Amino acid sequence: MPLRSPFFRSKVEGFLQANGLRMETLDVYYTLQNTDGDILAGAGLAGDVIKCVAVAPEVRSEGLVAPLVSHILSQHGPGNLKVFTKPENEAVFESLGFHAIARAPLAILMENGRGLEAYCACLKDTLLSFRPTEGSGEISSSVGVVVMNANPFTLGHRYLLEQAAAQVDRLVVIPVRTSYAFPYTERLAMIKAGAPSGVTVVEGSDYQISAATFPTYFLKDLSEAAETQMRLDLDLFARHIAPALGATVRFVGSEPQDPLTARYNTLMQELLPLKVVEIPRLKAEPGSEENYFLQGFAKNQFSSDPVKPINTSHTAVISASAVRTALEEGSYARAAALCPESTRPYLMAALAERALRRELDTPLKPGLVGPDSSGAHTDMDYALMQKAITALRPYWSRMAKASVPPLLQMIGIEAEKAMKKATGGVNTHRGAIFALGLALNARGMEVTVTEEVMQNRLCKIAGVILHNGLIDSALHFTAQGAPASQRTHGEQAVKQYGVKGAREMALEGYKDLWTNWLPYYRSLRGQASSCPEQQTLLRIMSTLDDTCVIHRVGYERAQEVKREAADVLMAEEKYFSSAGNNLQDLCVRYAAEGISPGGAADMLALTILIDSLTN
Repeated sequence: MPLRSPFFRSKVEGFLQANGLRMETLDVYYTLQNTDGDILAGAGLAGDVIKCVAVAPEVRSEGLVAPLVSHILSQHGPGNLKVFTKPENEAVFESLGFHAIARAPLAILMENGRGLEAYCACLKDTLLSFRPTEGSGEISSSVGVVVMNANPFTLGHRYLLEQAAAQVDRLVVIPVRTSYAFPYTERLAMIKAGAPSGVTVVEGSDYQISAATFPTYFLKDLSEAAETQMRLDLDLFARHIAPALGATVRFVGSEPQDPLTARYNTLMQELLPLKVVEIPRLKAEPGSEENYFLQGFAKNQFSSDPVKPINTSHTAVISASAVRTALEEGSYARAAALCPESTRPYLMAALAERALRRELDTPLKPGLVGPDSSGAHTDMDYALMQKAITALRPYWSRMAKASVPPLLQMIGIEAEKAMKKATGGVNTHRGAIFALGLALNARGMEVTVTEEVMQNRLCKIAGVILHNGLIDSALHFTAQGAPASQRTHGEQAVKQYGVKGAREMALEGYKDLWTNWLPYYRSLRGQASSCPEQQTLLRIMSTLDDTCVIHRVGYERAQEVKREAADVLMAEEKYFSSAGNNLQDLCVRYAAEGISPGGAADMLALTILIDSLTN
């Protein structure tokens, strides 16, 4: 059934609802229907999990589940599939090669391969490879386990691990594998880097509180379904994961706010055969830097009054959700104060991706790709830009951590290759890789940094890199003295018209950004009638000699583009409610003329990023 079609999706939802089920996220849904098109039986597939299996009451004695699931197995090919079903259906799935791996009163979880068995074997091997004493093949006498999301890894997570590790001979951490705001690979790296010495961090799997074993957990719905899923998850852990590790105790952080997680902690105490220790959440000390950022600010951000916490005597719990909120609001300092230094490069990566997505999602950008148009481009669109942004995510944290400029250069080259692989060779963000990479590396790991210090660092790092004379690199520059055929379009414009190109802007630490674009962007905050990103783009377009525009339509037309952007911006600032037509007209004309201010787009993304890094 084509679930993207509203008609067929509604049909499936109605069928499931009539059979006491709700629609979940599915990759595909298969049905058996009668000649009138009525669904008699259906089953869906999400990743490697069979879901939403239902049979109409009038045909439940006809054995329709077996041929339906057999069809799914044939379509899926070899591999390990899982299924949630009611206990009374166990025999049907056993006949199809499935076996139960977890049980609860109202449901069972089954799989048709040996995925869980293989994972448990890996856990045993991993633990044995970290022997507590030389030459010993024995697992420690007391082994503790912590299962954590670490989305991202905070000072609170580190405190939990420190407290737990002090109570056992060996502490094992299992990261939840399901994707969150921070990808699994990042969360695994954060835990490994931030965990106390001696703690063993193993690979996660689909067998801990994931979309496979705990789908309703993410809905925060304290219902009978959620209770069943919690019981399944704990039964699977008790039967398989804990024995594989030789675990004697499971540690968990207290949950004072979320009722679903609190219920999970209670069930853990009731159902697990091993000892369960609940460790109180870490609270920020009154007057501390962490509490300062948790409580927020009492001053207007544009005033000159000293910044003070709202309540210096109140203590707040350090949580990953507080970190994510700070990042969503564009404040690296607030997020960084709640995390160990080893987590901070990944916070910067999240902000770099946020900057690129905010630029991409800005509507009515003359000549540029956005949510409403591909602008002057025939080789790229909104979906392609999204793919490129996703492909770049792993490189931002590496750029932030790069210890020397040549290493930053190498990572930038790798990032460009990843971008082109994702886009089929289309250059979507080459200039942004350079500019944002420089900014991340210049930011440093301090909680706060002055704008002057960051600008000076930008100049210094750019100077080291650009004086190396790179050819065909992600940094978008050729060697000094290279023949014109090897020079970029930007360098040719600089040489021919004497304008400032990307190289010159970087060498002066993006002076115009600090003195013009960033203050303007910040001045628009809180104005209900404004679109800060859209208006800042026009501001940049009106002041930047965009070498992308010069290459496409020549220097004279590029100067007209600057004047036109200034005129539209003035109209927006004065008559914002009726200025859309002027901007719309500019979008139509630039798309027709092939004018694409790509340099301005890169500078908008850089402005958004630097705002969050220094806010």
